[in-house]
Amino acid sequence: MGLYDSKRELKKIQVDGKVEKCWFISKAKFEAFDANVLGLGDVSQRSTAVEAIAAVFDLSGFTDFCSQTDPQLVVPKYLSQFLDWLFKEVREVTATNKSVRGGRELYSDLPFLAKFLGDGVLFLWDTDQMTKTGKCNVVTILREICNHYNSIFYPKIQKEVPVPPPILRCGIAQGRVFSVGNKQDYVGPCINIAARLQKLSNFTFCFQTKGFDLKRMSEDIMKEYIIKRVKLRGISMYELVAIIEQEFNVLKPKDRAEFKEP
Repeated sequence: MGLYDSKRELKKIQVDGKVEKCWFISKAKFEAFDANVLGLGDVSQRSTAVEAIAAVFDLSGFTDFCSQTDPQLVVPKYLSQFLDWLFKEVREVTATNKSVRGGRELYSDLPFLAKFLGDGVLFLWDTDQMTKTGKCNVVTILREICNHYNSIFYPKIQKEVPVPPPILRCGIAQGRVFSVGNKQDYVGPCINIAARLQKLSNFTFCFQTKGFDLKRMSEDIMKEYIIKRVKLRGISMYELVAIIEQEFNVLKPKDRAEFKEP
């Protein structure tokens, strides 16, 4: 994402002996509106592949929140507090309580990429040196963050801004992503799948099981989930996904019919 100075200048010019007004922009500024505005660098350079976990957080109700009267008075305040809280949560739930010579011991790596999506955030974790247990730990900490939004952040922020987004959703998928330009952005199927999973039905949390060794997750955690087979929008084949059983059970029969047994 990049910014471009799009402002024009009002000029007076001579046309057939008459003075007319026109909106003017210099040739250099006109030609400067090109792909470099995106801030991606040289997009023709060779892409680098990274095995990754993609997690897409989405603020349910953010559009309605922005549609209230005078949103400019509350949206910046909400986003500032939400983003500060979210990144702090990722740090804190990833770290143990142990300090190691001025640092912190981690349950799992921190993300190598974070991207603001307008109504949410994309995080990417490099799984190249991550253990099977470490991958499962990422799922566990992301679920904990969603729970903390409901139990901690939302009760606090609703006292400061009217009708804030009531739910933080999360979709997770694993796969290969590819760098774009100077590695300021990445693309890959798992990012698209994670984005679709966070919008799947009315679920607040969902992850694709592909690439995760569910035996490495504790029984207490896994007993909250059920595994279903479902077709995702834009994906031709069925995918296995883990969803919260309690949320699945309250779906209408018509909606439950979309989910098949593995």
